[in-house]
Amino acid sequence: MRIRERVKEILKQLPENVILLAATKGRTVEEINEAIESGINFIGENYVKEAEEKFLKIGKKVKWHMIGHLQTNKVKKAIEIFDIIETVDSFKLAKEIDKEAKKKNTIFPILIEINSGREPQKSGVLPENVENLIYEILKLENVKIEGLMTMGPFVENPEDIRPYFKLTKVLFEKFKNLKLPNLEMKYLSMGMTDTWKIAIEEGANIIRIGTGIFGPRK
Repeated sequence: MRIRERVKEILKQLPENVILLAATKGRTVEEINEAIESGINFIGENYVKEAEEKFLKIGKKVKWHMIGHLQTNKVKKAIEIFDIIETVDSFKLAKEIDKEAKKKNTIFPILIEINSGREPQKSGVLPENVENLIYEILKLENVKIEGLMTMGPFVENPEDIRPYFKLTKVLFEKFKNLKLPNLEMKYLSMGMTDTWKIAIEEGANIIRIGTGIFGPRK
């Protein structure tokens, strides 16, 4: 099946409110352009350097999401490329984004990444520490929290991911009800190629799909 068919197949299964984000790490500009021509409006990159190379050729015809771990020394370049950073998990990183956004006289949107599986090797803030982090970030003037993101642990059986998505949704709803300035819980980014259907059932409105669009990496 070609990229075009895969995109159309996924899009026709999605509720209207769900964004299909193509995860494009390791994919060529040609592949990405084919996905865009097939109806993809959002792409996600894991590395700033790789994103920059593609951005120079693809430009702003799509929305760019940072979906990999972001180092503070890459923030300046990241906010030139990306429309939103989905992977903020520390005040240090948020503060750096705020600093660079201030120079550009803009308010930059971010999602808070939750380490829902409490995996020591993964980035993301632990569920019990999210509230403190959000209140800290809300002191910054040039970032806006627009939701939460989680990866969840790798599972053999997609159904096993459900508790981690449920947990993230509970946190999402909790903060949605706070109604604080610079906090607007719009996006819940969860689910990948094997787990996106479960993610949508659990409330995701951004799903991040790579292999399901582009096929296995060569």
